[in-house]
This record gives sequence, C-alpha cells and structure tokens, in this order.
Amino acid sequence: MAAFTTTAAGSAVAFARPAKAINVSSVSFAGLMKNNVAFTLQPVTQRFAVLRAAKKETVEKVCDIVKKQLVLPEGTDVTGASKFTDLGADSLDTVEIVMGLEEAFKISVDESSAQSIATVEDAAELIDKIVSNAK
Repeated sequence: MAAFTTTAAGSAVAFARPAKAINVSSVSFAGLMKNNVAFTLQPVTQRFAVLRAAKKETVEKVCDIVKKQLVLPEGTDVTGASKFTDLGADSLDTVEIVMGLEEAFKISVDESSAQSIATVEDAAELIDKIVSNAK
C-alpha cells in the first residue's frame, strides 16, 4: 500500500491507496487556512476503438483506383492511411472515386456511407463489409 503525505499550512494529511479500486466522486481537504481546497473527480469515459483492417488486396485495389481517378503522377505514394483531401481530392473527386469503386467492385454504396469515407482504408473497410454482407 503506497502512502502519500501532503502538508498545507503546517497540517499533514496522509493518503493510502487501497488494494481494491473504489469509486470516488469527490474529495475535499479542509486545512487550517481561510480557504478550503476541494477536488472533484469526474468520471472519464473510456474510448475503445475496434480496429478492423481491410484485406490487403482490397486496400491495394482501392489505392490503384484512387491513383487513376485523381490522375496522380507516377511514384505518388498512396497507402491505406492516405486521406483523399491530402491527395488533392475535392468533394466531386471523392464522389467520382466512390463511383469508380462501385464499378470496380460491383457494389452499391449508399450516400451516408459514402460521406464517411475519408481515407483509402475507410473505403477498403466499407467495401469488404459490403462484399461480406452480400454473400
């Protein structure tokens, strides 16, 4: 058990970390000073992301389609993490990329899903999801 000691205006307060976790909503320290010190602990939401990587073949095919649609110079590096906007695509280019993906993969992407595509990986994941749901 770890102990921590804090002194304020000559008074000492000792804390001990319990062996079990406890849920504390607020902690107050009252000293011999005019002002009291108060700390409020607020719960922090845990953020977990489920990473679902697209198939390597899908990402590579999407990269090729994006290069072709945006007429990128030979040697331009396009990876799963590449953002369409970083590659110079505007909203019309993104629509054309989605149309090219629909044609190449023989799928249909609804408008709300199309708006969530920002990277090559986003597009590849969506394609894999649509293809696996179609089976």
